[in-house]
Amino acid sequence: MRIYIISVGKVKEPYLKDGIKEYARRLKPYTTLRVVEVPDERAPPGVSTRQEEEIRKKEGNHLRKAIPPDAFVITLHPGGEGLSSEEFADRIRTWEIEGPHTIAFLVGGELGLSKEVISTSGYTLSLSQMIFPHQMARLMLLEALYRAFRHLRGEPYCR
Repeated sequence: MRIYIISVGKVKEPYLKDGIKEYARRLKPYTTLRVVEVPDERAPPGVSTRQEEEIRKKEGNHLRKAIPPDAFVITLHPGGEGLSSEEFADRIRTWEIEGPHTIAFLVGGELGLSKEVISTSGYTLSLSQMIFPHQMARLMLLEALYRAFRHLRGEPYCR
């Protein structure tokens, strides 16, 4: 299984960079992982609703260009389906066995994802009903993937 995490913008905080790097390392025995950062569009102070949507559309175009042609697209959005860790692991198991064998998780920028990106994805996942910074969502997704693979292999999570 190949997993792409395609995100808008660069991670700036050292603690998040370190966490992302650590979970990417931990996932190596379980999957082929590629973390891709696409350019973000800066929102000027006092940005209007129309400008926000234009920014989301531009970032959505950057995201779409980075998606591998054979990938099943999953968007991260608070309005998506919320799964327990076990349910997420079961979903990963299904994808491992039945396919799709390439998955692209899309993480929006500070303004989120455009309606077009969300509506054209194959699945929308919510990491939580709470809203977290988009950079933190990358780390949370990697941790959830690592936990799922450990669970599927019957390995203890905490060590």
